[in-house]
Amino acid sequence: MGVNVPLVTTFVVYILAMVGIGFYAWWRTHTLSDYILGGRSLNPFVTALAAGASDMSGWLLMGVPGAVYLSGLVEGWIAVGLIIGAYLNWKFVAAPLRVYTERAGNALTLPDYFTQRFADDRRLLRIFSALVILVFFAIYAASGVVAGARLFESIFGMSYTSALWAGASATILYTLVGGFLAVSWTDTVQASLMILALIVTPVVVIVLLGGPVRSLALVEAFNPGHLDMLRGASAVGIVSLLAWGLGYFGQPHILARFMAADSAASIPAARRIGMTWMILCLAGAIAVGLFGSAWFALYPNAEVAANSERVFIVLAQTLFNPWIGGILLSAILAAVMSTLSAQLLVCASALTEDFYRALMRPRAGQRELVWVGRITVLLVAVLAIVLASDPESRVFGLVSYAWAGFGAAFGPVILFSLLWRRMTRNGALAGMLVGAITVLAWGQGGWFGLYEIIPGFALASLAIVVASLADRAPSPQVQATFDQVQAELAELGRG
Repeated sequence: MGVNVPLVTTFVVYILAMVGIGFYAWWRTHTLSDYILGGRSLNPFVTALAAGASDMSGWLLMGVPGAVYLSGLVEGWIAVGLIIGAYLNWKFVAAPLRVYTERAGNALTLPDYFTQRFADDRRLLRIFSALVILVFFAIYAASGVVAGARLFESIFGMSYTSALWAGASATILYTLVGGFLAVSWTDTVQASLMILALIVTPVVVIVLLGGPVRSLALVEAFNPGHLDMLRGASAVGIVSLLAWGLGYFGQPHILARFMAADSAASIPAARRIGMTWMILCLAGAIAVGLFGSAWFALYPNAEVAANSERVFIVLAQTLFNPWIGGILLSAILAAVMSTLSAQLLVCASALTEDFYRALMRPRAGQRELVWVGRITVLLVAVLAIVLASDPESRVFGLVSYAWAGFGAAFGPVILFSLLWRRMTRNGALAGMLVGAITVLAWGQGGWFGLYEIIPGFALASLAIVVASLADRAPSPQVQATFDQVQAELAELGRG
């Protein structure tokens, strides 16, 4: 296969730019707080786009358009659920978590927050939650490595092994060097590229099809029922798709962006920016699949016929000048890199802060901790590459549980810890255990076709309430900190 010079050039320039940002962030990184939380210095714009980009992986530009291409707007229910869940997360979790993590011992990670919030001297919450993060995110990161490898493999005709290293190396380098600031700054660039691609591509397709009215008519003519959001949908199916939104409350890589905001006062502005970005991106991804179905009905393409997830790739390659197409296709790489870098950093943070410093070297200096953080990024990345070396491995069957697993294990604990004064350490531990176990058990059984996050979230919430009420009340100090946070949030709301 001949070398596509414009595509190769745009990819190389893009990757070099991301690595350059990583090295710039190196000079701004002096402490462990800088490395794993950016020194809590993110402005609203960076907070919003970093949260969005780390959330949306290659699924946004390939999975969503591919599903809508095949089935129509009925696949849009998941977008509705995600938008609702993300908004509620911004509204009810972001500012309280930003304040509470600072007041509770300046917690830098979720396991650290749980430990400080409930004064867990036995460190059970820290150890269990850090293990959950490491197990799920190691698998998650491996799936991101596979996605990057598949992209390089399909576009450049590389062998899978070569594509594996080519796709992962740049992300590993800028994450290892620059830490949280590099990840957040590159996320901002990547989010901008993603929204550009998802607005420009469907607009051009609609124009070439003859405008919005004719485009919709062609969709309905070639694919009857594609415009019906209820076609073939069951109540359980719709509820399960909407329930994806519950997962947001427990995703460590998204919650870390809230914790890193420069202040709780900046959260409302970040919410408006983040939700606008998310709605436009999801709408664009749906439009690519929907109007792409009409385009390829008029102009059949063997690649899309064989794999519907290539809708965006083929449209970018065929409708645009090769240089513009290369920039648009870089958005897929951006989506993959932004999520993978966030996952690598969360794993490294758990290893550095929650195991190395908390359990092994409590008096370690800041320079030592930053270098341990960099080393752990490399170790997690190597593990992810090893897991990804066999993309057909059954370990990837667990990836489908990861979103639900985090959502059910951490989501109720986060919400109750921010809203309920009477919650105890044992309640938090019960919620985590019940949420995680329910997701795994329900997912294996597949009962009633119901997405496992629903029973997991419900039973975890019940376990938190029952275990907390059966336990002794929290200590006066724990309750005083809770009251202080609530007072600060109330003052912020009046300001």
